[in-house]
Amino acid sequence: MTRRTVSPRAGVFGSLCVLVFLVNFARVIYAPLLEPFRTAFGVSEAAVGLLATLVWIGSAAPRFPTGYLLTRYPRHRVVLGSGLVLAASSAVAAAAPSFVTLSVATVLVGIASGVYYVAASPLIGQLYPGRVGRAIGIHGTASQIAAVVAPGTVGVALAARFWPFAAWRGLFVSLSVAALGSAILFWAAARRSTISDPQTLDLRLRVALAAHWRLILAGIAVIGLAGLLWNGVFNFYVTYLVTEKGLTSADARLALTVVFAAGVPAFWVAGLLADRLQFVPLMLGILVAFVGSMLSLVAVQSVVPVLVVSAVLGFVMHSLFPVTDTYVLTSLPEAHSGSGYAVFSGAMMPIQAIGSVVVGVLVDVGFSFDAVFTALSIGVAALTAVLVVLTVAGWIPTGANG
Repeated sequence: MTRRTVSPRAGVFGSLCVLVFLVNFARVIYAPLLEPFRTAFGVSEAAVGLLATLVWIGSAAPRFPTGYLLTRYPRHRVVLGSGLVLAASSAVAAAAPSFVTLSVATVLVGIASGVYYVAASPLIGQLYPGRVGRAIGIHGTASQIAAVVAPGTVGVALAARFWPFAAWRGLFVSLSVAALGSAILFWAAARRSTISDPQTLDLRLRVALAAHWRLILAGIAVIGLAGLLWNGVFNFYVTYLVTEKGLTSADARLALTVVFAAGVPAFWVAGLLADRLQFVPLMLGILVAFVGSMLSLVAVQSVVPVLVVSAVLGFVMHSLFPVTDTYVLTSLPEAHSGSGYAVFSGAMMPIQAIGSVVVGVLVDVGFSFDAVFTALSIGVAALTAVLVVLTVAGWIPTGANG
């Protein structure tokens, strides 16, 4: 009987999928842990709410600096560093004696995730240059599974009675151990593969931007405003469905779960499509479907239609992420892929991150959620129309499979 062994490349990719699960899990567990944090440290609702913001600020902050790191160090070393930072920051969070310490650890957790995504994405393109979309899709699926299972995992951990300390601390201890183990496994797999061989480093960010600014700007235009709207939608989804659709809190939370669950197959399917279809028509088609889904969400009222639209909306929007990533990564030459992707990611991430602030401010001044979502959807539709015109005029780069 022949013994099948895992190839070095598959070992690296598998360890990356484990790492991205942990990286995203670490970002999304903060929302269900806010109440335990408030009780443990005796702080206000506003203070604990800041934690959920800090982890995303931390994730956005290192995008450009990571691009610089990739001009100095190989991608696999930067990925390893992100895993070690995640392990260390999770350990600090577990042992945090004060809310300030927990806040610092939270920022570091976010930084670890930001560094990971910028370094790992071009590394995946390096591993599978002929199937970037499929690989990005599988990698994104692992990340999305973390978002789906995180609330339930937190609930089980908080209900468990075997912890010798507070349950939330035990959760971070487990995360720290898992992150450290995964980082070690990744390093071992990398040493067996060719990615640890001496390699040409990424060129400077300025060089990548000067050479490929139209491609990078096109990617930002596709994902930027749509991502801003999406960020505002899912952060206020439960509140929106309860206040304007009349759903119960339980039904609203179910709808949010449906949104994220639909993203699991979306990453996989969209990654496969990105390898087979032309990038620009595919991205523009997804934007049109996203606008239609958003306007349908505004129009529907009862539980069942809301759940159906939630599934479609989640599938469509989560399809946009792997397709846009594949468009940028495969269209950049190897010497620019890390630094160029860092410019793209560093510019689009802050645009998306302010979505909840924009929606929250507009609602606070008196606009309804429906009015805000409709206006922003029309904005995405107008931008899509402009992109169509620019594509016909030949201004938008078609990408590697154009």
